[in-house]
Amino acid sequence: MASAAVPVPEVALRPGGGARPMPAVGMGTASLQPVPGATRDAVLAAIELGYRHFDTAAMYGTEGPLGEAVAEAVRRGLLRSREEVFVTSKLWCTQSHPDLVLPSLRETLRSLQMEYLDLSLIHWPVALKPGVPTFPSRKEDAVPFDLEGVWRAMEECHRLGLARAIGVSNFTTKHLGRVLAAATVPPAVNQVELNPAWQQRTLRAYCADKGIHVAAYSPLGGQNWDGTGSNAVLGSEVLAGIAKARGKSVAQVALRWIYEQGVTSIVKSYNKERLRQNLDIFDWELTDDDRLKISQIPQKKIVRAEALFSQEGEFTSVDPADLEIVEE
Repeated sequence: MASAAVPVPEVALRPGGGARPMPAVGMGTASLQPVPGATRDAVLAAIELGYRHFDTAAMYGTEGPLGEAVAEAVRRGLLRSREEVFVTSKLWCTQSHPDLVLPSLRETLRSLQMEYLDLSLIHWPVALKPGVPTFPSRKEDAVPFDLEGVWRAMEECHRLGLARAIGVSNFTTKHLGRVLAAATVPPAVNQVELNPAWQQRTLRAYCADKGIHVAAYSPLGGQNWDGTGSNAVLGSEVLAGIAKARGKSVAQVALRWIYEQGVTSIVKSYNKERLRQNLDIFDWELTDDDRLKISQIPQKKIVRAEALFSQEGEFTSVDPADLEIVEE
């Protein structure tokens, strides 16, 4: 059976619910224009390399091909069973209503051809009018978010065994405080934008105190949502200098730094060689000097809630400040 040259460490999520440990690096499948065949083939290649952690979402359009790849990997003997992989998916904003959470999860499981998720996340602390999702969304479609009611519905999914762990994404400490005040089952994970150029120190400290594991999307700088075409991680002179000295790539330095913070990386690549390189971060360490230099990298957040919405129109039933996900 294929396996990574270096075994991928795992982190135990908060007790209860039968959740399996989360591998420290996951493969992301986010795409604005998904190509099902490409996703399926890339996931199969990743499984051959030793990946056992896969991240998708209802909004990505990649649940189906991810599920097909896992089923094919079992048929080929690359996996003994579906139980060997850790699969995360997410509830989109149009479904972030108490009565739509369970039906949405059931639809996700149909798409994946699976009986349960290892982790189900609320994708954003934002609610949109129910309906067919569009991107970007209309500002007037933003509605007040019944966070407590939606979380109770997430807990029901957990109780039914359809989601072995539940959590959130893009939540600030303010949002997390509201969830924790209402929760019987606290969130196991908060998946947020995090990398050497957006280190999330305040949020990480809060989550560590509350027992919430942090996962990082855009660990290599993301998709340039700001429209500049620049990448503060892959273009960092600081990281380039460390990479050259260590005989590693800039991406490997960034992922190693994230791992040393106790954070899980969700990294998107469909290139087999880069997939291989992204796992080659566990048998070496950064130096104290490396870590000091990285701590001094200027900070800049790319992904903001307004990126969900078109420039036209107005918010009619929500305060835009309530949608803010930026936190120093």
